[in-house]
Amino acid sequence: MKNLNPREAKDLPSEAIGEDELERPQPADEPIDRFAGGDLLTVMRGTIDRLQRDRTALGDLKILSRTIRELRYAFKVFRPFRRRRKVTIFGSARTKPDHPQYLTAEGFAKRMAEHGWMVITGAGGGIMEAGHKGAGREASMGLNIMLPFEQSSNPYIEGDPKLVTLKYFFTRKLMFVKETSAIVCCPGGFGTLDETFETITLLQTGKQTMVPVVLLDEPGGSYWKDLGVFLEKQLISGGLASPEDVSLYKITDSIDEAIEEVLKFYRVYHSLRYVREKLVFRIKKKLSDDRLAELAKRFADILVEGTYEQTTALPEESGEPEVADLPRLVFQFNRRNLGRLRMLIDFINES
Repeated sequence: MKNLNPREAKDLPSEAIGEDELERPQPADEPIDRFAGGDLLTVMRGTIDRLQRDRTALGDLKILSRTIRELRYAFKVFRPFRRRRKVTIFGSARTKPDHPQYLTAEGFAKRMAEHGWMVITGAGGGIMEAGHKGAGREASMGLNIMLPFEQSSNPYIEGDPKLVTLKYFFTRKLMFVKETSAIVCCPGGFGTLDETFETITLLQTGKQTMVPVVLLDEPGGSYWKDLGVFLEKQLISGGLASPEDVSLYKITDSIDEAIEEVLKFYRVYHSLRYVREKLVFRIKKKLSDDRLAELAKRFADILVEGTYEQTTALPEESGEPEVADLPRLVFQFNRRNLGRLRMLIDFINES
């Protein structure tokens, strides 16, 4: 599959088409600015020169060299598929194929592939295998990790050019969240919990572009439900997190609810960019005057100053002609209340 062209876009459901590959907001909190790709490459070359002048230790250079090589290759593999929306599935490598949670992950992935989405997993066994089995080879992408045990690629992605094998967990986790439009977490061990909490932390701090996060149990399961009770009791009631932060994720044991949570996130909301001090929402339809007034009243608390304005595309967004015709909602966000920002997106999607 080459870069998504108009014909290929026509063959996919509109809900499966995402953002332009060259203008994605990563890191999410950085505004569009004057730096072009050539300028940044010059900066990178200067950094390499300074590493040499600093007589950087060989071990440190090995880490940097491997990191750059891994990410360069991963960027290359993912680039042709950037505009096709993808869901990342986390979960245990040890879940057996006859386990209800395996069947839940498989069923969810199959349904998302039917909506035109691709599925990213860690490419191993268990839940990762279930995700690729459900999605099928054409709709699967894998991010494997080098381990001395239990992490060979599953048969549904093994040998596929859309499989990347990485040495470092931090480069792998970067790709999991950078390339996705949604994240679904199934039950798992320490690694799954690490991935889940890092994802929520990135959303809570604004370092990750806002995406839907679903904590998906098997039907009648209580893995995430029990965790939700702990979070409410210890974090929310204890004042260690804000009550609105629970809006950053959804706990469910229903495949239907999980799919609805993912797809409805992009029902009206499309994407965002920071342009100087302004946050710009691209939306698929203009809000009515009454709806805009209600929004401005209900979410005035997250503004630094001013109010919410509906506009056309800003001049700084000229690098993305495919979304030039979408209406914009522009406001000066305080960059602090990310749970409330997610609630604002939900409000827009109900319009």
